[in-house]
This record gives sequence, C-alpha cells and structure tokens, in this order.
Amino acid sequence: MNFFKNVSREMKKVSWPGGRELTSYTVTVVATVAFVAIFFALIDLGISEIISLFFE
Repeated sequence: MNFFKNVSREMKKVSWPGGRELTSYTVTVVATVAFVAIFFALIDLGISEIISLFFE
C-alpha cells in the first residue's frame, strides 16, 4: 500500500503536456513511424529485386 501512495505522490509532480503539445508530439511520432516504415519497405523491395536478379 505504501508503494501506491508513493506512486500517487510522484505522479502529482509530473508535468503533463497540454492538448496542443500532445497533438504535436503525436503527429511527430506518427510521421516518423510512417517514414521509417516506407524507408524499410523500399529497402526490402530493393534487396528482393537484387536477389531475384541473381537467383532466377
């Protein structure tokens, strides 16, 4: 029980982001994830094409 009291006390000290800031962070994360996913998909496609040239 003491643990949960300490957690509650520490959570009150946290500086939570506002709505605009949270939206900005969310857009940044989604855009970064999309960019990385597209990047690796293109790399995978390129490697697959190179391998298919040698082994077909």
